[in-house]
Amino acid sequence: MSDHPVGPVHVPVATRPRRTTLAASRTALRALLLRDFTVLRKNMFEFTIRTLVQPFLLCFVFLYVFPKIGQSVGGSGTTHGESSFATVLVPGVVGISIMFQGVQSVALQLSQEFGFTREIEDRVQAPCPIWLVAIAKVLSGAIQGMISAAIVLPIASLVHAAGVEAQINLHWWIILTLVPISCAAMASLGLVLGTSFEPRNIGLMFGFVILPVTFLGGTYYPWTRLAPVKLGAWHWLQTVVLVNPLIYVNEGMRAAFTASPHLHLYVVYPALLGFCAAFLAIGLHNFRRRVLS
Repeated sequence: MSDHPVGPVHVPVATRPRRTTLAASRTALRALLLRDFTVLRKNMFEFTIRTLVQPFLLCFVFLYVFPKIGQSVGGSGTTHGESSFATVLVPGVVGISIMFQGVQSVALQLSQEFGFTREIEDRVQAPCPIWLVAIAKVLSGAIQGMISAAIVLPIASLVHAAGVEAQINLHWWIILTLVPISCAAMASLGLVLGTSFEPRNIGLMFGFVILPVTFLGGTYYPWTRLAPVKLGAWHWLQTVVLVNPLIYVNEGMRAAFTASPHLHLYVVYPALLGFCAAFLAIGLHNFRRRVLS
């Protein structure tokens, strides 16, 4: 007879290992981005129209209508002057399309999600830190900015009157590095604006922030051409516009897509990286404050 007691034998059951916080956050970030791009795919027509309207109208008016009616552009009524202006304007409209896409895809969405419905609460319940939800917004806006740049450049290059041609020279190493940095910086600006303005005051953002940034951002002129605007020996306008992040985006686009004069790249790269870091830090702080309030 056995000495061992008769009874149920307890066998340890292997438990499924728990996911680490990093793995859970990575999965949540992927899901947040997937949700945004699923919505984007379903609304691709609206996205394309929203992206193309302003750049198309700028190029249509300045590069097609003005030459047709004999209106002087680029400081000259000659074809050479008009082509020079086209070379300046085409990278400029790519730059403002990146900025507007960052603002619209991040700031305007946040204004809706922080509004009466508080849709943002559904997102922050994801199994990840609060700041990662904001990072997902910035990444989504940056990728949409790159898509808009890819759409706008060929369209803007083709919309012109006969004899007016933008001199496009693609510098791929600049394109592959500077365009993503510019898109991230503008999406981070969208995060700052979307978390700084109350939903009911979002219209003020365009009048007091977007409009001055656009007109003083070098869209229609290169920074180097502002030298004659001075007070005594001080080139005051060239100095003042250096606080505008769009000036670095547009000057970078001219370096990437043309051979025209532009700000030195050793100024453009650090400035855009600095703006991106500053906007991201401010935006993440504001986002956490708005979510927890």
